[in-house]
Amino acid sequence: MVDIPLGENLGEWMPGGVAIATHDGPERRGSPLRRSPRQEPLAFYDEDVDDREKYVKIKYKDGSTIDWIHEEAAERLRRHDLASHRGLRGLLLPLWDSSRVWLVLIGTGLGLGVIGGWLDVLVEWLSDLRYGRCAYGFFYNQVACCSGLDPGELCQPWMSWSQWFNLRYIFVQSMLQASVYVGLAIVFAGSAAILVKSYAPYAFHTGIPEIKAILGGYVLDEMLGPWTLLIKAVGLVLSVASGLSLGKEGPLVHVSCAMAYVLSGFFEGLRQNEAQKRKILAAAAAAGVSVAFGSPLGGVLFGLEELDTFSDEHVVWRAFVTSAIAAVALQYIDPFGTSKLVLFQVTATKEPWKAFELVPWLVLGVIGGLLGALLIRLNVAAAVYRKNSIISEWPLLEVVVVAGATAALSYLVIFTRVQSSELVSNLFLECDPLKGDWHGLCNPNASLQNIFLLFVTATFKFGLTAYTFGLKVPAGIFLPTIAIGASLGRAMGLLVQAVHHAYPSAWVFSACPPDPSARCISLGFYAVIGASALLGGVTRMTISLVVILFELTGALSHVLPIMLVVVVSKWVGDACGKEGIYTAWIALRAYPWLAPIQHRDHGAAAASIMTPAKRLITINGVKSSLSDLDTLVKTYDYHGFPVVDGDKLLGFVTRDKLRIALGPLTAEGTHMGSPCTFLRQDENFSGIVLSSTLERAPMQFRSGMAQELLVSIFQRLNLRYALFSSAGKLTGLITKRDVVRLLMTHYENTPAGALARDGKGVDHEWDVHW
Repeated sequence: MVDIPLGENLGEWMPGGVAIATHDGPERRGSPLRRSPRQEPLAFYDEDVDDREKYVKIKYKDGSTIDWIHEEAAERLRRHDLASHRGLRGLLLPLWDSSRVWLVLIGTGLGLGVIGGWLDVLVEWLSDLRYGRCAYGFFYNQVACCSGLDPGELCQPWMSWSQWFNLRYIFVQSMLQASVYVGLAIVFAGSAAILVKSYAPYAFHTGIPEIKAILGGYVLDEMLGPWTLLIKAVGLVLSVASGLSLGKEGPLVHVSCAMAYVLSGFFEGLRQNEAQKRKILAAAAAAGVSVAFGSPLGGVLFGLEELDTFSDEHVVWRAFVTSAIAAVALQYIDPFGTSKLVLFQVTATKEPWKAFELVPWLVLGVIGGLLGALLIRLNVAAAVYRKNSIISEWPLLEVVVVAGATAALSYLVIFTRVQSSELVSNLFLECDPLKGDWHGLCNPNASLQNIFLLFVTATFKFGLTAYTFGLKVPAGIFLPTIAIGASLGRAMGLLVQAVHHAYPSAWVFSACPPDPSARCISLGFYAVIGASALLGGVTRMTISLVVILFELTGALSHVLPIMLVVVVSKWVGDACGKEGIYTAWIALRAYPWLAPIQHRDHGAAAASIMTPAKRLITINGVKSSLSDLDTLVKTYDYHGFPVVDGDKLLGFVTRDKLRIALGPLTAEGTHMGSPCTFLRQDENFSGIVLSSTLERAPMQFRSGMAQELLVSIFQRLNLRYALFSSAGKLTGLITKRDVVRLLMTHYENTPAGALARDGKGVDHEWDVHW
């Protein structure tokens, strides 16, 4: 008896032909009955079918995985058909075919730049409403209302709600400000949760784990639909404006891919090929990072480092163009009013860094790696607890309670009260006596107090982020991580500065100016280093992270220290657990994603993870009746079945192909007792010939082959299954699920890996489709 399924559902195959030889009846004996009016064409090879009909559209269901080999073969035949035309038609058709892809990508880049810019504007306006309003215009945010003023300078046009209502008593003023601050946080977060729950369940969370799984072949079209796109954008504005410890950067990747998916749906050629569609989505994902951080180069490198589909050079070029277009559109909108793509400007970084600073920076790298690994573990534990407790039945109430608690506690500390983007922006700034002092952050007489407040801020946001990332609202983890790391980095900078002021003549500080009052420590850059360290520990990104950070801050002259810190952070994080936050969530939700890691088998053979032949449900390829096959298809929901003659392997047939082939025959009810065969027969055979339903080229291996080689083949070819045989006899079968679970053993010491390996992930949609 089979205790594991064989594969995923493929969705509806568009059919082909089954040859039927009848005993007596209206058809001539031995003649093939082809394509009755009720029978759809089958998507399998038949030597009498024209090449253009060999590969046609497969309609996949959500929860299945695509057939990469079929999709790529179909695309090759389509291109060959285009190239076969002569004359003007042969010249214009390939040109139009190529232009469709660029129309979608250009439209995605322009649309995403505009949407990303306006999302920034709306988030700033709604979040500022929690504090007050502009005296000369309700729809002005604080930055627009106080344009031309430095942070910390008094802004007369901006009025708090207590000033607007002209309240005199301090207690009443404080109660009103706190009530509006907390009340609007609950309203915004609750509204986002209602939208997600009612209209687009897949709009919650960041979306990057799902995008990575989709680009790897997983089918989840509902996540990329127009409703999901709309709710993700609107809900993202509301959830970020509510003050929850989350960001909008990661979800913009989801928004970008959804936009590309919707636009590609207007072109039939792109809509019908899943492999080409994923290449477009990969380019769109890079544009999402470009808009999220104002980092077009970082977006392309993010795709190269994180997305498997970037192995195609055409995808890299398309991603580069799309990212550039999105960045231009974002700069045109100019949501920050700076006429720059740089979100957080680091000033005064032209000064060379000193050798002694490597010590505190490397310490920050170690801290970032440790805290990143801890954050992943806490977040995974919170997700598992949420799923297995009564909290899972009340997602809306959970969001409201967390939003209210976050707002109430954040209001007590000035650094946590403001939006994370504003906090990070000021932490990255250098102290300048000619400019305003943002909440005393540059007060030289309050260094210890600021260190304590920054430590409290980092601790508070760390705990909130570990729980909030997973609520049923659109949420990203980049910005909260940057805020935590920047707080710790700035605190480290203040500590080093305090030591320098206490011992200015120490040999360690010999590279500093002899005047103790002269600046030696760049506090803003320490914040950048801290942000780099924690981001590296949480995401385990390296090259793309470094590029994103120097594009994000403009700190190009200090790239080397950022590189060193990211390397140390990743080393330390990997020592505590190899999975990054997105890999952890892929494992939690049990997506069939093949991690791009190198598997070491230590001498183990593929036979140790394959399902042996005696445990498989097989089809007798020469002695089955139509009734037997019909019962088999209705009884088992497996992806497919090996076809054998005794123990001799004849091939593999998918359940959906067999089901559709048998449909018209079983509907008539006149051939239920007819013999069926999967071998080609002459015209004298009296029965049903199903040889055309067999897969054209199923992969076959020896059971003694190395696991390492098998895993590499699955990763490179994106196989769904493979057969094992010896001397022509079936010995076993392995599915993509088996390989995924094998790779998850690399994360066995982490909660996500253990859950995925034991089949106890947060969601089990994938399991029921194998």
